[in-house]
Amino acid sequence: MINNDRGQSLISKYVWVIETIYRRRKISFKELNELWLCDDISRGVDIPKRTFDNWRYVIWDMFGINIANEGRGEYRYYIENEEDISKNGLRSWLYNTFCVSNALANSQSIKDRIILEYVPSGQEYLQTIIEAMKENHVLNMTYHNYWKDEENNFDVQPYCVKLFRQRWYMVAKSTYYDNGPRIYSLDRIRELKTKDETFVMPKDWDAEEYFNGCFGIIADQSVEKQIVKLKATASQANYIRDLKIHESQKEIERNEEYSIFTFNIRPQFDFQQELLWNGEDMEVLEPYWLRKEIAGKIKRM
Repeated sequence: MINNDRGQSLISKYVWVIETIYRRRKISFKELNELWLCDDISRGVDIPKRTFDNWRYVIWDMFGINIANEGRGEYRYYIENEEDISKNGLRSWLYNTFCVSNALANSQSIKDRIILEYVPSGQEYLQTIIEAMKENHVLNMTYHNYWKDEENNFDVQPYCVKLFRQRWYMVAKSTYYDNGPRIYSLDRIRELKTKDETFVMPKDWDAEEYFNGCFGIIADQSVEKQIVKLKATASQANYIRDLKIHESQKEIERNEEYSIFTFNIRPQFDFQQELLWNGEDMEVLEPYWLRKEIAGKIKRM
């Protein structure tokens, strides 16, 4: 049997340590080792203290999670920046992804009872794009346009990538269009090659700012951010409360029949689609133009 301690099994151990300390909030090394020995992942072997200290450094490098020690009393360990685990960033996403991967990898005996969603665009081109972004290399791309039902070949300068609704997207400036960067779905790319040519990344361009106020991947800068007020039934409000529609979401009124939420957002096409998805359980109160726009869509439907 191949020893995979330097691969997936080692990552599984890192995730186990993070999850255990996160759940217990504070824990001594003795308590941690006792829990470790009770878990199948240990294979009945203790964690050497030096090994654990090495894992702490690797966990910081890999996930940006700092496992600190009280330095007094029981010398318990805790996650110093545990609030970062819940933030919507790359390291948080990596940690959550590894947690899920670890759970799935240890569930082969019930694999026929675990149903997943297929992400169609990440495998083939994502790595090529990320590598090009690191060195600011130009990419040559053949891209299928759904609206015109045609394929075009042109060069692009990759600015950033974003995952939304099980699809990966690339923001890139192209030679095919003269204006600013556009958004391309990776599952519409037919061919992609890295060129020797490089480009200079604009110093004033920021990915977070580009999508500031956007719901999904449509980033029309001509649409200003504005306050949107929505009314949701009490039952639907539970879902909206637990899984926010947008980071700017605030609940300003709540009773037994309904809740009212506000958003500081660019109410573009993909946000409007989200409103329609909620059906009769949601009503647009403000602004009036958006209320009228949604009413028109419903009537045409």
